[in-house]
Amino acid sequence: MDALVRRLYPLCRSITGDGVRQTLAVIDDLIPLTVHEVPTGTQVLDWTVPKEWNIRDAYVADATGRRVIDFRESNLHVVGYSVPVRTTMPLAELREHLHTLPDQPDLVPYRTSYYQPTWGFCLAQNVLDALPDGDYEVVVDSTLADGSLTYGEHVVRGQVDQEVIVSCHVCHPSLANDNLAGVAVAVQLARSLVNPYYTYRFIFAPGTIGAITWLARNAAVVEQVRHGLVLACAGDPGPLTYKRSRRGDAEIDRVLAHVLRDRPHEMRDFSPYGYDERQYCSPGYNLGVGSLTRTPYAGYPEYHTSGDNPDFVSPEAMVDTLAVCREAFAVLDRNRTFVNLSPYGEPQLGRRGLYDSLGGRSDAKDAQLAMLWVLNLSDGWHSLLDIAERAGLPFTAVVAAADALRAADLLKEA
Repeated sequence: MDALVRRLYPLCRSITGDGVRQTLAVIDDLIPLTVHEVPTGTQVLDWTVPKEWNIRDAYVADATGRRVIDFRESNLHVVGYSVPVRTTMPLAELREHLHTLPDQPDLVPYRTSYYQPTWGFCLAQNVLDALPDGDYEVVVDSTLADGSLTYGEHVVRGQVDQEVIVSCHVCHPSLANDNLAGVAVAVQLARSLVNPYYTYRFIFAPGTIGAITWLARNAAVVEQVRHGLVLACAGDPGPLTYKRSRRGDAEIDRVLAHVLRDRPHEMRDFSPYGYDERQYCSPGYNLGVGSLTRTPYAGYPEYHTSGDNPDFVSPEAMVDTLAVCREAFAVLDRNRTFVNLSPYGEPQLGRRGLYDSLGGRSDAKDAQLAMLWVLNLSDGWHSLLDIAERAGLPFTAVVAAADALRAADLLKEA
């Protein structure tokens, strides 16, 4: 995952353009993608696919020709979607197009202007303070023309057609935690799925307009979506944060609460601000899609700055995020509702060898309790997750109990 973050980091991504295509091509080396191109001007819900933006070079040079701001050093130096410029102007005029972070004078900010034609440069405040008055050559060698919006999908077919979606935005340039760590975790998660119960669809799309485009083009798929997770900010050193779906009590919300209960974490209620969960949870769709991050949106000083580089991302943090995702999906895949086939009184477990099978196990007491709880609450209404929550037992213990009871013909699936 760390190697993938570092490989993707130099690419200049935006909501459209070759940087997105190059990013998807790298991902396709690891998991096969179906890549979609949606032409400029296409109506997608209340939006229209914009013109495609590509950039070859950009710089500000002083009177000696020295580049004092250079796109080749970092793609953050250019405001995303800057229109072409080739001119000379005094510093006083140029300042109107320069963006800095006075409170973080060593860092370069990330800025965009997708839907307002303009141009600009980003630089460290310390660099700006050192620029002498005089004329500067300003060049933005970019194109803004009819083209397309690009997104990719990877589907892991399950035993049923009902789907779990995992969504990552691929529109940010050199920002390692937001968004590349989420991409890296999603790729590794996709590679780890073997014969899942649900079908898992991984969506790699530009933020906002990409998710809206996917929703507009996939009405039939949306009908099959049962659960979903938006992954972002997956590699910073902070504890995990889960933001509930708009429903607040969707199964994915309960699963993440269960999986995270013994880890340092924060649970947040839904708000229509943040990442693409706000598109999947818009009232017309109201899908059971939550958001998993470590430190949330705009919650760390390096957010949307040059400080969000590969060294800021921790491989250990990405491994931890991945582990939670895998555990959560394991719960989703195994969460079923059963009916007790011997509901009048407690069935005799000893003569079926169920107590004997627990002998010598360090978790024998939990396993025995799990059997009793599963038998008592398997009434066709309570799922295994319901039982685990009510009993205060690990989901894995409840699943193991259900498997044993089913093998002994004491349970059937509702």
